[in-house]
Amino acid sequence: MSKDNLHRYLFENADVRGELVQLEKSYQEILSAHKYPVRLQHLLGELMAATSLLTATLKFDGDIGVQLQGDGAVSLAVINGNNLQQLRGVARWNGDLQQDADLQQLFGDKGHMVITLTPTDGERYQGVVALDKSSLAACLEEYFAQSEQLPTSINLFANGQQAAGILLQVLPSKGDHNVEFEHLEQLTATVKAEELFDLEAEEILHRLYHQEEVRLFDPIQVTFSCTCSKERSAQAIRTVAKAEIDAIMAELGKVDMGCEYCNTNYSFDSIDIQAIFSDAQAPAAKQ
Repeated sequence: MSKDNLHRYLFENADVRGELVQLEKSYQEILSAHKYPVRLQHLLGELMAATSLLTATLKFDGDIGVQLQGDGAVSLAVINGNNLQQLRGVARWNGDLQQDADLQQLFGDKGHMVITLTPTDGERYQGVVALDKSSLAACLEEYFAQSEQLPTSINLFANGQQAAGILLQVLPSKGDHNVEFEHLEQLTATVKAEELFDLEAEEILHRLYHQEEVRLFDPIQVTFSCTCSKERSAQAIRTVAKAEIDAIMAELGKVDMGCEYCNTNYSFDSIDIQAIFSDAQAPAAKQ
């Protein structure tokens, strides 16, 4: 059975919901595309767990992107996902990264997080929050305080092999102060990384909340899924001036398109290029 699952749960006697995510295979697949420094492996794991948790709070079908940007040694770290819990991610960095570096040290003084929600039906929404706290979890809690006005508690862990996260949130329309939430938040804060990595969800919840009435819902599988394809790469080539593509063909004899997310390479020879631009120039069919 896959360890990559998101678990939703609800407290029967409190207006609070929870989510718990455990990642292993999907996390490893994201890391396998690049030789990331250890600190960046951990950050991507936390970001992946966080994106899964955020996706589960959405009430629509569509996509989510959680992107960290800055002018520091790490310029970009992003996880994209959807309501089916299909995730992919990538990061860009320059130089050595200290293993104990916090977010401000990694992304510099201009570091910020952009969360983009794109419903299948409806308007796109984007929220921005500064990376001015020591942890990703604290920045995300600030995002919820600003954008949703919902008390939210987040704990994130990653070790390069496994990643996990746990989220508590007051149910919408239940007010901005909730005594039960504060009590449950204190209990949740006692969770250890090893417990989230090694134990089943039921046992974790029992250890944390054995005196509470908790309803645990069926798990949702989390997977790594890249949306790249040769067809999408061909569409990207179409957007480039043909003269520029001809120059690449004259020099290299082919055009290579690589996917940053999964490291797959798509190669196009002269016949492929001719077909791409022939299709682009073909007149539209009459209605």
